Amino acid sequence: MRAFKEIPPLEPGDHLTREEFERRYEAMPGLKKAELLEGVVYMDPQLPAYALKTINGVPPLEHGDRLTRDEFERRYDAMPNLKKAELIEGIVHMGSPVRHKSHGKPHSLFTTLLTTYSLSTPGTDFSDNATTRFDPDNDPQPDCFLRIEEEYGGQSSVNAKDYLEGAPELIVEIASSSASHDLHTKKQVYRRHRVREYIVWRTREKAIDWFELERGRYVRVEPDENGIIESKVFPGLRLAVTALLKGDYAAALRELQTGLASTAHKAFVAALAKRKKRKR
Repeated sequence: MRAFKEIPPLEPGDHLTREEFERRYEAMPGLKKAELLEGVVYMDPQLPAYALKTINGVPPLEHGDRLTRDEFERRYDAMPNLKKAELIEGIVHMGSPVRHKSHGKPHSLFTTLLTTYSLSTPGTDFSDNATTRFDPDNDPQPDCFLRIEEEYGGQSSVNAKDYLEGAPELIVEIASSSASHDLHTKKQVYRRHRVREYIVWRTREKAIDWFELERGRYVRVEPDENGIIESKVFPGLRLAVTALLKGDYAAALRELQTGLASTAHKAFVAALAKRKKRKR
């Protein structure tokens, strides 16, 4: 969907005023159904035909359903062709079609950065769109994350069903705007479960938000005079914010390589190795 006369499209999960909801809805005459409930946008999911029927007797997931985690996972497992669904505070959220420049490309870039960092940092782990089990009401599926492995002192682990249990140390979400639930409900869930660093790239608004968890609250981190933010949890993970927002992705990769060559990163790798030795 494209903006109509510069009016942003509705997105499932957006937090909007009634006036803004109606303005966007009126600008999308081809949209069949959208609702504003408690300030949150709900839209009919655009699902393939197989999802309109039960699958081996299991009902399909529907955007806005209130489910237990067990039931959510049962229905999700029965829909192998469904790319992304999340359970946030007991409510099912299903993504709209993904655009290239506003989501797919920045998502791929962050995946590249986190993958490069993790492969250079033994004791860390990464993933893209993996379901994470937080509590009975929350099974988020972050765009990508970086974590410290359990045997190296991390706060999450992989269970027997290959789901991540607990919160990774760092999560990245790609959002279209500040109205996205990534900066509202999900942010509160991540804070409550102690995701130590949370990054949101608001692509339509050309902004990147980096939050650090301090004393149970998220504090926004600003770039330094060179437009760089470096992770406190993962030393050497340097994000060239200004370069990213200008579309200079090569510069962002070079900045990461600078961080990986730093003494801080080497010290972190050594510290992780010692943690594992102590656990043996």
